[in-house]
Amino acid sequence: MDLNKVSMIGNITKDPISKNLPSGQAVATMTLATNYVWRDAKTKEKKNRAEFHRVVAWGHLAEIITAYLKKGSKVFIEGRLQNRSWEDKNKVKKYMTEIVASDLIMLGGSQKKESKGDENAKEEEIDIEEIQIEEDN
Repeated sequence: MDLNKVSMIGNITKDPISKNLPSGQAVATMTLATNYVWRDAKTKEKKNRAEFHRVVAWGHLAEIITAYLKKGSKVFIEGRLQNRSWEDKNKVKKYMTEIVASDLIMLGGSQKKESKGDENAKEEEIDIEEIQIEEDN
């Protein structure tokens, strides 16, 4: 048995793009940014590196992504890796790796702006990767 499974938590870098194919099936694409935080062994300085992942979703999941997600939304995505190749107009072969989403959980609460006087509306944002790294030290 083989396994091709990806699980990620990150933020959407721009509003998802969607379209319907001639068959009527919906497809949505977006870019998910994940970060990795660590401390430099010599300088003890905190470092941060972002990775960007292309995500594609089909059918009902694509419709949900289009309706509810926007730039900055924090999401948990599960899916599989898929590699594609094609030739550009100059006959150069190009390659792309993308995540084909199968499940999605919206994280981070609402995207509403909070008023300065409303302390109850304030949510604490936690960087999961940072907590995991800090626990290792």
